[in-house]
Amino acid sequence: MPMTELPLEKAFMLIEPGPVMLVTTRDHERNNIMTITWHMVMDFTPKIALTTGPWNYSFQALTHTGECVLAVPAIDLAEKAVSIGDCSGCEVDKFEKFGLTPLPAASVHAPLISECLACVECRVTDYLESQGIFVLQGVKAWIDRERKERRTFHANGDGTFVVDGETVNLRGLMEDKLPPGV
Repeated sequence: MPMTELPLEKAFMLIEPGPVMLVTTRDHERNNIMTITWHMVMDFTPKIALTTGPWNYSFQALTHTGECVLAVPAIDLAEKAVSIGDCSGCEVDKFEKFGLTPLPAASVHAPLISECLACVECRVTDYLESQGIFVLQGVKAWIDRERKERRTFHANGDGTFVVDGETVNLRGLMEDKLPPGV
């Protein structure tokens, strides 16, 4: 069957990035959470890029404090993650509203989220204003190895999501190219 044209404004749906993430910030003694799907791993250190802008309440905290936590929710938190993205932290305490537990981070003031599978403490190293891209450097990582639900979920860009499934192990093809410890 031949290919058919896809409206250009929907092309991003074909290459939507990694899992849905929750970004926590802390500014003026106030914690906040935003949901983000537009992010990208840039290297193994890890350096991570994410896109947001001044329309987002968390934007001010990111620019003011220069730090955040990237929290990775599993599929059991999908409805909460979407709902977090549908309200503003300037109007509601999202930790309280969604029953999430902030935990102190080791290197940044933004909190970890206890209910998430993993968290990465980050510092902003650059902001590409013309693109709305924050470049983050991970400084400490955490994982809940005892968490039973470990499947992450990925946005399709149209309100639907894909849930991680079977893992295929092809390490044997890449062993000499993997970074140490992977």
